[in-house]
Amino acid sequence: MAEAVEYLPSWVKELETALLEPCDFGTVRNICRGRPVPAQFRPDIWQICLNIQGRGDAMATFDGLYDMGEQAQLREDCTILVDKLGNEEDDRVSIVSDLESIITFYSKSKNEPYVADNGWLEVIQPLLAMKYSRTELYNSFYTVVTRYLPRECRKNGKPFHLFRLLLQYHDPELCSFLDTKRITPDAYAQQWFRSLFASICDLQVIQNMWDVYFQHADPFLVFFLALVILVNGRDQIISAENDSKQSIIESISSFPAALEPDDIEDFCSLAQYYASRTPQSFRRDYQCRLFGSSLASKEDESMQVSQALCLPVSVHELLQPNQAGVGDSVRYFVVDCRPAEQYNSGHLPTAFHLDANLMLQNPTEFNSAVVALFSTQKQAIAAGSVAGGEHLCFMGSGREEEDQYVHMVVANFLQKGHQYVSVARGGYAALHDALRGNLSQGLTDHNSKACIVCNPDMVSSASDLENGDEFDPPSIGKINRDSLLGKLSNVVKSKSAEMKEKLSSYIKNEQSVPERHVSSTDKLGKRYRNMASVFTIGDDEEEESTDEEQKEVVNIDTWLHKSDINYSCLCKEVQDNGYMYPSFILVTDTHMFVLREIPKQKGMAYIQARRALKSILKITSKKKCPDFISFRYGYSNEMGYVTDMDRFIISKATEATTHIKEAVLKVLSTQEG
Repeated sequence: MAEAVEYLPSWVKELETALLEPCDFGTVRNICRGRPVPAQFRPDIWQICLNIQGRGDAMATFDGLYDMGEQAQLREDCTILVDKLGNEEDDRVSIVSDLESIITFYSKSKNEPYVADNGWLEVIQPLLAMKYSRTELYNSFYTVVTRYLPRECRKNGKPFHLFRLLLQYHDPELCSFLDTKRITPDAYAQQWFRSLFASICDLQVIQNMWDVYFQHADPFLVFFLALVILVNGRDQIISAENDSKQSIIESISSFPAALEPDDIEDFCSLAQYYASRTPQSFRRDYQCRLFGSSLASKEDESMQVSQALCLPVSVHELLQPNQAGVGDSVRYFVVDCRPAEQYNSGHLPTAFHLDANLMLQNPTEFNSAVVALFSTQKQAIAAGSVAGGEHLCFMGSGREEEDQYVHMVVANFLQKGHQYVSVARGGYAALHDALRGNLSQGLTDHNSKACIVCNPDMVSSASDLENGDEFDPPSIGKINRDSLLGKLSNVVKSKSAEMKEKLSSYIKNEQSVPERHVSSTDKLGKRYRNMASVFTIGDDEEEESTDEEQKEVVNIDTWLHKSDINYSCLCKEVQDNGYMYPSFILVTDTHMFVLREIPKQKGMAYIQARRALKSILKITSKKKCPDFISFRYGYSNEMGYVTDMDRFIISKATEATTHIKEAVLKVLSTQEG
């Protein structure tokens, strides 16, 4: 019988030949094409992909002092790791010494203290199997950690807020389920991100995974690998609806452990597919923040992701020719949510108009417009139109006061489980700026006289046409003016005649007050706590909070019948991001309380806000939507003068505002007396 002959794939033979000579990253990538490599070639392949071949000994500058505060913990952890690997006794001491020196030097040079579960030792474990010298081991460890591990991989860290937006973009139903359970990505994925899965997967699985990882040289791949894991396990996750929160977290955390070495090629291919179906600004906007130098990571307000309603998309991406792309590239269906007069004064040629104001003003017409939207999108896709994208990108004006309605529309689409939902960062204002010098070609029907960017003083039906009543008691109005003029006095007495005059009618306050967030220490009112983990309308589960911020839970019926309650009404509290929550407004002689219903505790509510009546500066309703009521507050504290705002939809708005105004007048009159 003929002896069996081992046949090697042609690409392996080609790789073996290439490695006999000096070989670069491009050659390796072209030959391997995202496939795991044979074990005998792996040490060389990894050095080539990490670009550390021939790199000098960075540790030559190590002072040899093992004097960190956490040194004992590090030494113990290094010993445990080496014992687990089962090395020979002669090698054991040397390996422990190398590990401790590498981690100590890295920690000191980067000024990052060692923490037992920060992933460093898990990252170095697969590298130990390469049998590198200490210099090669340090260089490879340094490169993997600095190039591929996202910064801030901690509880409530930025990578996990970003991953949540990514999950919502691709699987809003699964994201909503986890939100309802108050399970945030940092609860199950910290070790995935901190160690590139090395803390949970078998060594051979990690070696195959890192073969592909280093060939792609894509630091964001960890996001899409994690996404594939969750999406593939969605049925198991959702079926655990009746399980405890901790049980679900433990189950999800263990998912990567089920991977086999032969799964890796398909696993990484799926991750690449999801990456191709994700807006490219996802990478561009957060590259420096998560993987760049610490000096380049300083973010501005536009880079905040913890409070983002959904995945933001750069307007520059909307202007790129990818609309006419092929295959799996992202193609957008732009939904312009500005008021009609703004849309008619300039818009993208392919944008579909959906007036966000209709959602409150005329729900029936809004629903009809949404049906038309999906019908138009479907027809455009079928026709192969440049406007025919599966990915919905909503565009507002870029002006905060108006875009609250846009946020309501987006939240509505997310609640209904629509996939591929994003918003254009900066809205029309950013689009206009990007097209500056080419407005006539880039925009349809652009009218500089009516355009809100060309003519910022243009009156907007959404923000300026309103019925406004404003309280301007002397004590508050004077503080406003003093703060603007830079005077030191915080309290100035007013004439009683002025008080009577101002109490007799509500006067529009022409003085502008710098907007500031309300501190949790403010005496006259408390801000709403952020609702970063809640992304469905009507979902009252709040994100986990510190003890001092935990809201008080009360019985609604008991509070409605308290002897000091002078007035109460049903309402819907509207957050800036568009979420609406069934609530009650209760008014006493001195305060206005907001009770937010808790769906899973019938008859119970959170005390969402306590507002001193004397802090109310202005009560505003929209002419086109009289049930939409805004309350603006103002008061001084140790930080200076502070303002805040609440918004509600109140079915008996006229009755409610009348009672509240009378209560405010009574408080102010009593104080003056």
